[in-house]
Amino acid sequence: MYHLGTEGFPEWQEFAGKKPHGRSLLIQFPAQRNSTEQTLLLRQRDVKQGWQVQLNGRRLGSLVAQETALVHALAVPAGALQDGTNSLAIMPPTAVDDILVGDLRLFSTGRSETLAQATLELRATTTDAPGTLPCRFTIVDATGALAALQPGTTNQTEFTVRPGVIYTRDGTARVGLLPGKYTVFASRGFEYSVATQTVTVASAETKAVALSIRRTVPTHGWVAADTHIHTLTRSKHGDATEEERMLTIAGEGIELAVATDHNHHADYTEAAQRTRTSDHFTAVIGNEVTTKAGHFNAFPILASSPVADFSITNWSDLLKGIRATPGVQVVTLNHPRDLHSGFIPLGPTNFNPVSGAALRGQDFSFDGLEVITSGAMQSDIMLLFQDWFALLNHGHRPTALGSSDTHDVSRFILGQGRTYVKCPDSNVAALDVAEACRSLREGRALVSFGLLTDLLVNERFGAGDLAVRGRRGITAVVTVLGPAWVQADRVELFANGRKVAEQRIAPTHKTIKARVTFRLPPQPHDVHLVSIASGPGVTAPFWETPRPYQPSSKTFTPRVLGATNPVWVDVDGDGTFTPARRYAERLVKKHGMTAAKLFPALAGFDQAVAAQAASLCQAAGKDLRALEYAHAMRTAAPAVQRGWMSYAGTVR
Repeated sequence: MYHLGTEGFPEWQEFAGKKPHGRSLLIQFPAQRNSTEQTLLLRQRDVKQGWQVQLNGRRLGSLVAQETALVHALAVPAGALQDGTNSLAIMPPTAVDDILVGDLRLFSTGRSETLAQATLELRATTTDAPGTLPCRFTIVDATGALAALQPGTTNQTEFTVRPGVIYTRDGTARVGLLPGKYTVFASRGFEYSVATQTVTVASAETKAVALSIRRTVPTHGWVAADTHIHTLTRSKHGDATEEERMLTIAGEGIELAVATDHNHHADYTEAAQRTRTSDHFTAVIGNEVTTKAGHFNAFPILASSPVADFSITNWSDLLKGIRATPGVQVVTLNHPRDLHSGFIPLGPTNFNPVSGAALRGQDFSFDGLEVITSGAMQSDIMLLFQDWFALLNHGHRPTALGSSDTHDVSRFILGQGRTYVKCPDSNVAALDVAEACRSLREGRALVSFGLLTDLLVNERFGAGDLAVRGRRGITAVVTVLGPAWVQADRVELFANGRKVAEQRIAPTHKTIKARVTFRLPPQPHDVHLVSIASGPGVTAPFWETPRPYQPSSKTFTPRVLGATNPVWVDVDGDGTFTPARRYAERLVKKHGMTAAKLFPALAGFDQAVAAQAASLCQAAGKDLRALEYAHAMRTAAPAVQRGWMSYAGTVR
């Protein structure tokens, strides 16, 4: 195996201090001219960018852009080899990318014949429901690498194949592969168990593998939604055709599937009928309105509606245009910390991460905010939650969402990031889309990235509810669920974005990972409560936790997570929720901006209110580090100190 990369510029900490073989790889070997197709097999790992494979100066293909370890099979066309010395080269991209590649093997037979030396007949069943079982099979070799596979059919309406991965409509598949020892996994997304079997198959042998999985995570009354889905067919990048996408939606147990191809109103209805998967989910027409000033999902959309003008960069005008699209009920801001077209929606030039203020007058009236995008993860898994808390404290009410943003069959798993929406789910083929959208807008939703966390306040109020009688103290019961193959190790409770309680969780293979009761003392004013549970990332190949999309750190610590949307606690008893910004405005109006009067008034409020007060003072031209404030800070209440300094730290 060869380590290829740029010396002195390691992509990840694991490559730091290691000298790469080089930026590229060149291997010379003797051979004879081939009159028929032959096959090149190689192993690869940590491939993120486009690496080209050349034979005798001609492009043979590319490495698979996937960081999971896998075996890749490339066809060597007739005449590509020459008599005598041949040169095989693996050429680098322009971007930094540390990879491992090697174990190069040349077979004298064509690709189909090489990978059909042995056969596995796979079948997965469940006792939970009659009929067919869409699912995913994952096959790894003795080294743990995704195996090179040859599909038994090219009919993409039945099943689809990528290295080591098969999505099947009915729980059956037939694939060819090299003789050897393999481990086969059967899975169906977050809610299901995983079945595993190790099998050794000899040359010319066919072996049957029968596996049984079952639904283990109860989600009655909650609909599993992925609100950010792409296809190669419509978005023109990635590798999943519309037919393949239907198999992945059904195979990962997504029940509300929102098509969001770039500036295109995609309708999955016909593709779902062609693949006979329409009984397993409700398809929703949507659009990722892709602009030079951010990406916004809009859904549902009436068929044949005009596409919103995506050349607009002013958010107020853009959002008006998107909402004017016939049928639209939900607009979301996607992957808000990602860089696209030189623009980061919630980047430091556009957004204050403490006060939640728009720095360029953007319109923050979108209905949802992606805090988990499994196809575009952040190095700091909590970063977008902190941004979201700031928006809530400022008075905005976007619902936190989890989604996948996948363009591929298996590189990024559809539904790995997902949102559970409060909605009747007795017939997933005919969900009430209007009710699901209403629940999303009202915050009756849970974010899932390997865990499912629910919150009950004062025995009756859940996510999206306005909890009354908060003045006498708050009891918060947090329930954390997950399949046996996921673990949680902590649960946290946040009030106005500040962690106010935490408990460690012991490992367990049970569905209920924890049920924790937090008791908070009487609060001085209204607060929003959010609970987040997290745990170690998944390393198993059937659901490997993805690396960050645009990493800000060379260290990768994979985590799983489940989060609630807020329970709004009405402490002051006025029948509505008052955000931190509103309290700060009242205090500044009443007491002014002098430290001698403002700081004592802030003493009865929390850190979020103090940060908003600092924001108001700064906006009015006050120097937050002036001697007046610095002197008063010495005797200010701890919450005032934390809030004031946290905001002051964002102002240059």
